[in-house]
Amino acid sequence: MTSFTVIGHTACTDASFSLDDLPGKGGRMDLLCRVVASSLFLSHGIREDTTCDIMLLGPPHPGRIIRFDGSALRSLSPDERNVASAIKRALAIPTGKTFREAGPGLLTRKGTLADQLAEKHYAVLDESGTDIRKVASGDLPDAFLLSDNRNFTEDEMDSVRELPKYSLGPAIVHADHAIVLILNEIDRRRSGWN
Repeated sequence: MTSFTVIGHTACTDASFSLDDLPGKGGRMDLLCRVVASSLFLSHGIREDTTCDIMLLGPPHPGRIIRFDGSALRSLSPDERNVASAIKRALAIPTGKTFREAGPGLLTRKGTLADQLAEKHYAVLDESGTDIRKVASGDLPDAFLLSDNRNFTEDEMDSVRELPKYSLGPAIVHADHAIVLILNEIDRRRSGWN
């Protein structure tokens, strides 16, 4: 199972955001929708061995986590509007610290970065990290932490300082593109295709 957690620093945490203004009133919800699509969708199917958690830190209730579980997802299309509709459904459900189901493969809870980091052994993408192509297959992590269009905050940097750091190449890419590159590397290794 491969897992991604992406921090949405300004992403709206109320179901009232408009599907017609994902970048603005949604707090760059468009970016998180693209991350979900990049994590889960293949040309003609869904990656059943992948989960994507988006951590929404914007107003009015920062600290909401929405999980898309590829092994159980149903009726989700890769377009931003459809993914945003699923996020709205999840945000409409009252939550506590444990995941509640908002639909098949769609779960939500309150949580912090520390909660997420306690669940799995994460790696962070960093342009100064070890080239991911030089990491032995057995050492490749199965959970990755990424940020939206903003850098990690100082507090977040303190939380991830000891985590392994990997680079995807000489250029800094968007989070959704980074996920595609990571999954491509994993696909190549699992299939033995070089």
